[in-house]
Amino acid sequence: MLRMPGMQAEMLRRAEVIKGIAEATSPVDHASPDPGHYQRSWETDSTNRGGRRRDRAVAYVRNGSYYARWVEYGTERVPAHHVLLRAAQLGGRN
Repeated sequence: MLRMPGMQAEMLRRAEVIKGIAEATSPVDHASPDPGHYQRSWETDSTNRGGRRRDRAVAYVRNGSYYARWVEYGTERVPAHHVLLRAAQLGGRN
C-alpha cells in the first residue's frame, strides 16, 4: 500500500502545495543581477522507493540555487529566512 501509484500521487500533490507556498514566500533581491532566481529555482520530485528501507512513496521539495542553504539557514551577516521550513509547516496541513 505504501508504494501504490495513488500514494505517490498524493505525496507529489502535497509537495506541490509546499512548493507553491515556498515560491510565494521566497525573498527576492531586486538589486541582484538575476532577481527572482531563488524564487524560480524550486522543484519537486517523487519516487516509490523512499524511506529508510526504500519501501514507500515519497516526494521531495528542493531549491536548486547554489545559495539556497544560506537563504534558509542564514550566515553571520544575513538572518535565516527558513522559507522551506515555514512552507512545510503551512503546506503539510493541506
